[in-house]
Amino acid sequence: MPGRVRILLAYQGGRYSGWQVQPEKVTIQGLLQEAYRRMTGRETVMQAAARTDAGVHAERQLVCFDNPSRHPPDKLLEGLNHHLPEDVAIIGAETVEEGFDPRRRAAGKHYRYVIWNRRIRPVFSRELCWHIRQPLQLHVMNQAGAILVGEHDFSAFRASGCTASSPVRRLDYLAWRQDGPFVVCDAWGRAFLKQMVRNMVGTLVEVGRGRLPPEAVSEILAARDRRRAGPTAPARGLCLVKVYLDEEEYRADAAIPRAGPEAAADILPLRSL
Repeated sequence: MPGRVRILLAYQGGRYSGWQVQPEKVTIQGLLQEAYRRMTGRETVMQAAARTDAGVHAERQLVCFDNPSRHPPDKLLEGLNHHLPEDVAIIGAETVEEGFDPRRRAAGKHYRYVIWNRRIRPVFSRELCWHIRQPLQLHVMNQAGAILVGEHDFSAFRASGCTASSPVRRLDYLAWRQDGPFVVCDAWGRAFLKQMVRNMVGTLVEVGRGRLPPEAVSEILAARDRRRAGPTAPARGLCLVKVYLDEEEYRADAAIPRAGPEAAADILPLRSL
C-alpha cells in the first residue's frame, strides 16, 4: 500500500545524538530509517515535526515518510517496532495525504522540563530529570517566566548553532508547578529556536536559586545576548510532550493547560523513591 504515512513516536533520548541523522552517530531518524529498510528492503526519509537535540526525550513526536512498500500502517507499526530498540516505540500510525509536511502543518508544540528538587539524588528517574539539591522558589520563577510569554526576539535564549532565519518566536504559555519531589515547567509555543526551552529553564532556575532577580529576565530578553542569560539546562530533563495539528486544540491547551493530579499523571515516565 504505497503512500505517505504519519506516525506518533515515543523515545527516551539519553542514548542518542538527537533526531537528525549524523555521520557515525546513533540518532532517532537513523534508527527509524534503518528499521524501515530492514523491514521492507526499501529506503525512505523520515521527517519530524521537531528536531530534538541529543539527550532530549519525546512522548508524542510526529513523523511522516513516503512508504514505497505495500505494508499498511498497522503492519508498519508492528514491524518497525520489532526492529527498534526498547527505548524507542511507535505508538500510532496512519495514512495521510501526499505531501503532508509535519513541520509546516504543526499548529504548536508542548514541551515539559522536569527537575528533581531534593537533596538526595533520584534513583528511578535519574535519566529523565535535572537534579537540583537547593530548594527553588517557584513563585519568583513564575514571575520571571511570565515575562517571556508573548512574541519576542529570543536571541538571548538561542543556541549558537541555531539556523533559524529569525529569532522572533511567540511563547503562548510558560509556568512552573510542584509535583511532590519534582518541579515541572510546561511551555507551549508555535515553534522554538534551538535549545530555547533549555536556555529559558536554565535562566529561570538562576532566578529560583536567588542568583538573579525576576526583573533581570526583562533585561536579558531586551539585550538579545546569549551571554547575558543563564546556563543551558541539561538535555535529560526535557521532553517533547505533544505536536498539535489541530489549531483549536492547541489554543485551548495553551490558554488553559491542565493542572492538578491529571497533569501530574502525564509526566512520562516519572517515579518517586
